[in-house]
Amino acid sequence: VEVAEGGTLFLDEIGDLPPSLQAKLLRFIQEKRFERVGETRTRKADVRVVAATNRDLETDVREGRFREDLLFRLNVIEVRVPSLRERREDIVPMARRFLAFFARSLGRPVATLSPAAEKVLANYGWPGNVRELRNAIERAVILWPSTLIEPLAFPERISGAKDRGPYIGGRFTLDEIERAQISSIVAQSKTMEEAAETLGIDDSTLWRKRKKYEEEDRSRP
Repeated sequence: VEVAEGGTLFLDEIGDLPPSLQAKLLRFIQEKRFERVGETRTRKADVRVVAATNRDLETDVREGRFREDLLFRLNVIEVRVPSLRERREDIVPMARRFLAFFARSLGRPVATLSPAAEKVLANYGWPGNVRELRNAIERAVILWPSTLIEPLAFPERISGAKDRGPYIGGRFTLDEIERAQISSIVAQSKTMEEAAETLGIDDSTLWRKRKKYEEEDRSRP
């Protein structure tokens, strides 16, 4: 509050604020006065308060979890941000931006989403909204052994399938089956080291194969 003097104070997840602090926040908003923790001196700060929540605060008020008077003081101008499942047209563009961001931050070639991967992302419900999408893309950039992101790059809850692509007994080359197996294990593993252990190869071999797949993808028209 003190640092925000003359500016904006952003309070995230306001619906999780304990009742004791709700009363103190209400007092501050009404009087612009507060005390530091452990002090008795009253201080003053003139700030604009912006609060965010993913909870239904009106329901919380009815059930006694949130103060009605505080809600009235906070809810002067309401800006509702729809969930990802309510604006599916934004999912793929956001995923592409996250791909570029994580490629730069990790020093990797910029990856692209296959049409199948885009369809999987667009059809998923995203209960965790933008954070869940961001985490899914970061994981794919780190673990997927190719710059062409396929559905198996994402956890099963997102991809909706345990297996896609070449399989044992199908009319596929050994290289295609090997790549499919490596991609599947990498997608299920938390780290490249775990994936290498499952595959029965050392870390350096797995990294070399990943680099090979990236080069093959780049060489495709």
